Amino acid sequence: MSDLGQQLKEARLSMGLSLDDVQEITKIRKRYLEAIEAGDYKVLPGSFYVRAFIKTYAEAVGINADELLAEHKQNVPEAVPDTTMEPVLQKRRSRQTSERNSKWLTTALMWSFFALIVIVIYLYFTVWSQSNEAKTKEPDSTAITNNSENPQNNTKPNSNAGTDQDGATNTNAGTDDQTGTPGDGNATDTNTTGPDDTDNTANKEVVVAPDGKEGSTTKFKVQPVGSEPVKIVITAKGSSWVEVRKGDKRGEKLYYQTMQDGEVLNYDLGEEGMFIKSGASPNTTITVGGQVVEDGKNTSKIQLNLGTVDTTSDSNSANTGANSSNVGNDGTAAGQ
Repeated sequence: MSDLGQQLKEARLSMGLSLDDVQEITKIRKRYLEAIEAGDYKVLPGSFYVRAFIKTYAEAVGINADELLAEHKQNVPEAVPDTTMEPVLQKRRSRQTSERNSKWLTTALMWSFFALIVIVIYLYFTVWSQSNEAKTKEPDSTAITNNSENPQNNTKPNSNAGTDQDGATNTNAGTDDQTGTPGDGNATDTNTTGPDDTDNTANKEVVVAPDGKEGSTTKFKVQPVGSEPVKIVITAKGSSWVEVRKGDKRGEKLYYQTMQDGEVLNYDLGEEGMFIKSGASPNTTITVGGQVVEDGKNTSKIQLNLGTVDTTSDSNSANTGANSSNVGNDGTAAGQ
């Protein structure tokens, strides 16, 4: 293995990337990447591609390509420009071929001119008809009745007006039927929200629970609170290759490059879900609704989907344990 290849390999491993990951990032075949690390440049298609592939590989793993090539200049072959082909004299066309091409060109020009005339006529009549329609339309002459001119129409009898049980006039006449009046002792407000309901809604949090695996991808089910979107925050604590896609791992790319220390990405989790891949998991922190999500791997592949998390199984098991302990206590007491 050459010094240049060893340097590239160490940089790749420090970022937690495999050769397959670098192949996906650079679009360079894996066997060429292996040849570069081994210093076997004969495998590559040509001397021009050697420098180009090394430069692309170095940029993918965070190394300055120009400095790397300058440092190992004696070991990297120089790019030899492709030899240009000598111009080849073509045979003079025969008179028959020239006449045939000329006739074809004349026919094409004639049909193009005819099509242009048809388009101009169509556009002319289209614009002309639209202008005539605009001229024939007349403004609506119907007078707008001002409600202020007829004060009698603005006054509506209040069917809710009345007196309370003591004979006093109800000053809250005209309010919603569900709102009680001060004089009516039987009226109840059905729309009143108790303080307990408000506290329960405020205390609810986004629920994130494991949802199995699909290959090397760990799936999580996310249950949101109300109609608010679930926030996803990806924070870099070092250099790491990060891939974010809408939907699954084959979905639309939202982010596809190396994150640097201190960089932060923010997304909203939609109905289609989200796929997140981190080449160096210790250098990235992924939070969903304020909760840290990780799969315990050096290269994380996480699939997030909205859904309802079943939390009844945990509570049922806790209740079962409590009931069994109560039965035991009763039995002991009976024996005594």
